[in-house]
Amino acid sequence: MSLFGQMKGTLGALCLIGALGLGPVQAQDFSGLARLDVAQSGAVDQFRSTELTLYLSQPVPYRVFTLDAPRRLVLDFREVDFRQAKPEAFTESDWIGGARFGVLRPGWSRMVLDLSAPVAVDLAGMRVDASTGTATITVVLRRASEAEFAAAAGAPDDPDWALLTPPEPVSPEPRPDGPLVVMIDPGHGGIDPGAGYDDVHEADVMLALARELASALGRVESVRPVLTRNDDRFVPLQERLTLARQAGAGLFISLHADALEGQQATGASVYTLTDAAEEDASLRMVERHESGDLLAGVDLSGQGDEVATVLQDLVRVETAAAGERFATGLVQAMRDTGAQLNSRPRREAELAVLNAADFPSVLLEVGFLSNAQDRARLTSPTGRAPIVAAVTLAVARWAIEEEALAPLLRQ
Repeated sequence: MSLFGQMKGTLGALCLIGALGLGPVQAQDFSGLARLDVAQSGAVDQFRSTELTLYLSQPVPYRVFTLDAPRRLVLDFREVDFRQAKPEAFTESDWIGGARFGVLRPGWSRMVLDLSAPVAVDLAGMRVDASTGTATITVVLRRASEAEFAAAAGAPDDPDWALLTPPEPVSPEPRPDGPLVVMIDPGHGGIDPGAGYDDVHEADVMLALARELASALGRVESVRPVLTRNDDRFVPLQERLTLARQAGAGLFISLHADALEGQQATGASVYTLTDAAEEDASLRMVERHESGDLLAGVDLSGQGDEVATVLQDLVRVETAAAGERFATGLVQAMRDTGAQLNSRPRREAELAVLNAADFPSVLLEVGFLSNAQDRARLTSPTGRAPIVAAVTLAVARWAIEEEALAPLLRQ
């Protein structure tokens, strides 16, 4: 058995993200989907305070907490329909610079307010109208010092609100004769739509591509595709890797698109991990890709595999090389199928989603939504077909090559 196979089970039980707990506002004993009254909800400045008010069609459990670097106010719900919500209703306050809301994952909703000043939650509560059954959540913010804000910031730890904690990973038994599990990771989702241009969003396009790719790979003998998400949900970066471990992944492919102010950039690029991203494109990719967790109110800085560094490095020697081989083969396969390539199709970046030691991984940036030709290709099944064909061909070729290399690697 190769070093990769030997170490895969050892590292499979890693859990990469801690629980997010109950905040200053205690959860209430209600359940179900609440609709937001967008006409009445919003944030307004009062004398030395800001008052945030949410009018809901029914009471639901909720919590409130703050996060630092950057400063954010986060409200979690089980759950609220935010589809008609307008960010500008919450940004009239001098202390609130931006507002985002949406599905965190099925059954969970999140609202994130970007704070332009350090504040403290002075009051938070829910009032239920006994006659109509509607509910009003009120959060009052007061100015705080930077030290006071920093001391109070952080998602409290409470198992009842461990909404971002993945199930305990199961270390799969090595199966030398089993199928190659390919984890397909459609980037972004839910409250994090990713790059966008007009009404086209990266999260939606990548999900469509991932489903088509899974269907194609499912027809390849001895290959089993698995998706990190199969709907419009938010999955934190590190949980995507945990899901891959649970599935016993032998290859991880993260799918993304970009958008630039200019429309000149076009074509696909394949990223592998490096210790430092030095070129502009790689730095931009790191900024955009890593910002999703911050956007959703989750700060995963410093989170990583809890395992001995030496053991990680030993495994990564082989998996990184295997990932490089797949990336090179994928670029060639895209040329073979006629998929549009960037002028520099092979790149490296310091991306958390490629940081797993126990399986090879690549990030495929399939094109630029800001480019009219790329956008037309990526938003139609016909246009995505050469990409699907290229990845499928690359996986099939790579699996054969890796099987041939296995005896040499074992020696």
